[in-house]
Amino acid sequence: MTMPDVLRRILSHKREELALRTSAIPADEMAEMAADAPPPRDFAGALRGDEVRIIAEIKRASPSEGAIREGEFDPAAIAGGYEAGGAAALSVLTDERFFGGHLDYLRAAREATKLPVLRKDFVVDEYQVSEARAAGADAVLLIVAALEPLILRELCALAEELGLATLVEAHDEHELQVALDCDAKMIGVNNRDLRSFAVDLGTTERLAAMVPDHRVLVAESGVHTRGDIERLARAGADAALVGTTLMRADHPGEALRELTGVRGTPRH
Repeated sequence: MTMPDVLRRILSHKREELALRTSAIPADEMAEMAADAPPPRDFAGALRGDEVRIIAEIKRASPSEGAIREGEFDPAAIAGGYEAGGAAALSVLTDERFFGGHLDYLRAAREATKLPVLRKDFVVDEYQVSEARAAGADAVLLIVAALEPLILRELCALAEELGLATLVEAHDEHELQVALDCDAKMIGVNNRDLRSFAVDLGTTERLAAMVPDHRVLVAESGVHTRGDIERLARAGADAALVGTTLMRADHPGEALRELTGVRGTPRH
């Protein structure tokens, strides 16, 4: 499968950005900072339970949606609202150019709550894994479509060494098998087609049966209503990552409360 143009552009810029970051803080120094970070919170454990758990996302924009939340943007306040609204965990976009994110948003969100936090970015190098842990992340997103299988396994191994959970994201059956082969505790199924940007919850429904019960299945993208959560629950999802719908609400924490409390369904 060829890489979609939008992903290719993002990854090209990400490597340029990486060169600048490593020149500012060398890799060995970043590794020391990661080793000195506070103990990680149990991200995967937070997603286990009788109900579909919600990973509430903090983001300002995306290539597919454009600007999502304009005006005042207070990651700490948003995180606090999410915690009060029943979030099991947080996801924070840290990509600056394409999503309007920043690592400082992750730091602020984690300090404001007791929830575990995922660094959501386009990770292509071990440096970014160490950078995530140094910033206080408890988990890191790894995208199968963006990585060669060998690199993916190396990044998963480093994350485990640092105490970070990995959410390994797949879009189809082939990518899902690659994700399973790297032995990640959490498997993300992205319902958004990277070429057309079309969203179909049927992607999670189709792929769920391939995910063993001992892995946490996270449905990503396309969640707008409680009905969507109920549909994903029937498919066997353990958790759903919800971003745009919440960030467009006047009060994200209150919008989140409307999605919580849906009982899960075993996959097998």
